[in-house]
Amino acid sequence: MDEGLLRELIPAVTGVLVRRGADFATAEDAVQEALLRALATWPNDPPRDAKGWLITAAWRKFLDATRAQSSRSARELLVAAEPLPGPTDDAADTLQLYFMCAHPSLTPSSAVALTLRAVGGLTTRQIAEAYLVPEATMAQRISRAKRTVSGVRFDDLGDIATVVRVLYLVFNEGYSGEIDLAEEAIRLTRQVRSITDHEETSGLLALMLLHHARREARTTPDGTLVPLARQDRTLWDTAMIAEGVAILQSALDKDQVGEFQVQAAIAALHADAQTFEETDWVQIVEWYDELVRLTDNPVVRLNRAVAVGEADGALTGLAALEQVDPEVPRYRAVEAYLRERAGDVAAAARLYAAAARAATNLAERDHLTREAARLNSSALRERGF
Repeated sequence: MDEGLLRELIPAVTGVLVRRGADFATAEDAVQEALLRALATWPNDPPRDAKGWLITAAWRKFLDATRAQSSRSARELLVAAEPLPGPTDDAADTLQLYFMCAHPSLTPSSAVALTLRAVGGLTTRQIAEAYLVPEATMAQRISRAKRTVSGVRFDDLGDIATVVRVLYLVFNEGYSGEIDLAEEAIRLTRQVRSITDHEETSGLLALMLLHHARREARTTPDGTLVPLARQDRTLWDTAMIAEGVAILQSALDKDQVGEFQVQAAIAALHADAQTFEETDWVQIVEWYDELVRLTDNPVVRLNRAVAVGEADGALTGLAALEQVDPEVPRYRAVEAYLRERAGDVAAAARLYAAAARAATNLAERDHLTREAARLNSSALRERGF
């Protein structure tokens, strides 16, 4: 059984139930139950019409859940069960479901969780494992999210930008538990791109592919972080890079540049370089200037300072860093890197150690600690110890 194909059908099936009169929360629960039943029965008894089977099973689950209502409500449900006039638009239903799961009234974490469950077809347990929280905690988060959007009309016009932002958050979670959220985000973004004509959706997909292509080189087998300058570029997925670049180019050709297209352009320049030294840092700085114009994000300014340091020298990079708030995460790590490049090894070692103490990610903390130890050892050797 193709579980991926099964999950591709989830948004359209949920859309059919909602258009038949089911409320979103109950429809989503019913579709989840139908999905679990399909996973249990299809390997031995696959249906001829997968989507029709899921709609029928989910609708029956929905009816079961509403039988306690008044007889009048029950009669209305039976009428709603009659075939809808004309063909349904799966693409429109799927897109509206994305809009609902990324509704502005939801917190980012709730929107991500609801998207993974209602659109991605993941179970609450899988989502909880991916986010390293108890299943009961994730169940409460999803229930609150469904209550929050329960009054939203399914056919209200949505904002694709909110959907793209939620998918970006999913991708940034990476891998944890049995579900690879980076790959799930790529799958969902492909789906959105297939039913919309939106440059930033293409930009996000290109960005995801270009970053994901370097995944195998980012860590050693024991989980140690490998900085970009030291990565084995033969481990990069060249086919994925080529796809990402092609998607990016098609988006840029429309001359509607957005922040995800710009981020993808920066990633493409990194991917294009055969070695770290061959990176076109001047062009990367130009793209960062555009990204600052679009977002004025302090993290963007921080990353721009690194690029300026590579393009124009460490001292110029440090001058650019002075324009960034020192409280921005990873500020000390960036200053340490630039101080080392400028030849101030003692200051760089102190800054790496301070950055390690402030790091919230264990792998990053270990990496920064090793960088501080490397510089301290080098200093001792120079003094004859």
